[in-house]
Amino acid sequence: MKRKMSIYLYEWKDRKEGRMPLLIFGARQVGKTFAIRAFGEEAYRRVIYVNFEMDDGLVPYFEGSLRPTEIIKTIESYMNTEISVEEDLLIFDEIQQCPRAITSMKYFAEELPSLHLIGAGSLLGVAVNRSHISFPVGKVFMKHMYPMDFEEFLWAKGKVLLSDRIRKGFETRLSIPKVLHDEAMKMYYDYLLTGGMPAVVKAASANENTIAPAELQQLILDAYTSDMAKYATHTESVRIKGAYETIPMQLAKENRKFQYKLIKSGARASLFGDAIDWLVSAGIGLVCYKTNQGLMPPVAYQDPSSFKLYMSDTGLLSRRLNINHISITSASLNQYLGAITENYVAISLSSRGYEIMYWASKHSAEVDFIIMKNGEVIPIEVKSSINTKAKSLNVYVEKYTPTYAIRVSPKNFGFENNIFSVPMYAVHCI
Repeated sequence: MKRKMSIYLYEWKDRKEGRMPLLIFGARQVGKTFAIRAFGEEAYRRVIYVNFEMDDGLVPYFEGSLRPTEIIKTIESYMNTEISVEEDLLIFDEIQQCPRAITSMKYFAEELPSLHLIGAGSLLGVAVNRSHISFPVGKVFMKHMYPMDFEEFLWAKGKVLLSDRIRKGFETRLSIPKVLHDEAMKMYYDYLLTGGMPAVVKAASANENTIAPAELQQLILDAYTSDMAKYATHTESVRIKGAYETIPMQLAKENRKFQYKLIKSGARASLFGDAIDWLVSAGIGLVCYKTNQGLMPPVAYQDPSSFKLYMSDTGLLSRRLNINHISITSASLNQYLGAITENYVAISLSSRGYEIMYWASKHSAEVDFIIMKNGEVIPIEVKSSINTKAKSLNVYVEKYTPTYAIRVSPKNFGFENNIFSVPMYAVHCI
C-alpha cells in the first residue's frame, strides 16, 4: 500500500548536504516497519535490518564503544553479513529497547554521515521521555508516522481518480459532481469504521476469508493495553489504562473537554497527568489544548489545564463504541458520530503537521480547532450533519476577523461569506 511516508524517505535519501540519521516514531501497527523496509528494498542495494526486540542479543554489545566503525563490525559479525556504507540502508527497529543505540546515532551523524541509518520505535516517545537516555539532540531528523489518512485509504481501495478529483475541488474551492461527492462520502463513512491501520485496511479490502477487521482492531487495542503493563509500573499502568478507556466517554459528552472525574471519583491532574503524557508519548492519544485567544501565536495563550484527548485512529474509536456500517449514519447515533468526526479531523490535522488547539470564549462560544497556516490563525468548525449553523464560529470571526474560516461538514466544496466549506473527505488537503 502506498504511503506518503515514502515521499519523505526519498527526500531524506536524496539530500546532498546535511543528511543525518532519521528517527521515525508512532504508535504500534501504523506501518512504520513496512514503509521503511519497502523503501529500503526499492532504493538501496540491500537492507540491513536490526530489530532490538527480536535481536535482543545485540543490545549488550552497545554497552561498549559507540564508535560507528565498531558498531558496524559488531553487526556484521552478529548477522554474518557485510555492510556497504555507501550502498546499504541500516535499520534499527524497536530502538527504544536499546537506549544506547539511540545515543549512537549522534556519532553516526558526526563520524559516518555517509551511512544511511533509520531508527524506528513504537514506544520511542515513552522511552525518551521517561528514562535517562543521552538523546542525540540536533544530530537526527525526527518524523512522526500516523495511521493511513483518508487519501492513502482511497489509494489502497483503488480510488486514485477520486482522490485526485477531491484535491482539485479543494484547490479550486468549487463543488465536485454530486455522484462523486456521494461516492466520496460513502468511502468516508467506511473509513470512519475501518480506520487507517494498514493491516485492518488490507483485511477490509481482501476478497479471501482473512481475519475480520474488527478482530484485528481488538488485537491492536489489546496490544496497547499490554504495552501499558509492560512499559510502566503497576500503579502507572492502572492510571494509563483508566485514562485511555475513558476517551470514548469523554468525547461523547457535549463538552468534550477531558474530565479526570470520569476516570474515577476524586481523580485529578496531579495523579493522572503523567498517564495522559504516556498516552501521547506512545502515539496512541492526541491532545488538543484550549487557547483563550485567536491571536498570534495561539500557543502563547494555551491553557494546559483544559484539553481534549483523542484516540489515534478512528477505526479503533469506532470499535470501542461498537459502531458498525448499519449504525454509522443512524440518527440515533448523532452524538457519537459528532465525537468520531471530531476525532477524525484531529488525526487528519495532526498528520499534516499542525499543532491542534481549540478556542473557547469566557462564555459559551467554542470553535473545534484552530491552526496556524501560512503565518495566520485559521479557525475550523466541524459539523457532522448537514445543519451547519455555527454560532460559535460567527462569534470568533466577528472578534478576530481571520482572513477566512473553514467549516468541515458533509456539504460539498464552496466558498461564501469568507467561509471555506470543506467536505469531510477533504480534510487531509488542508
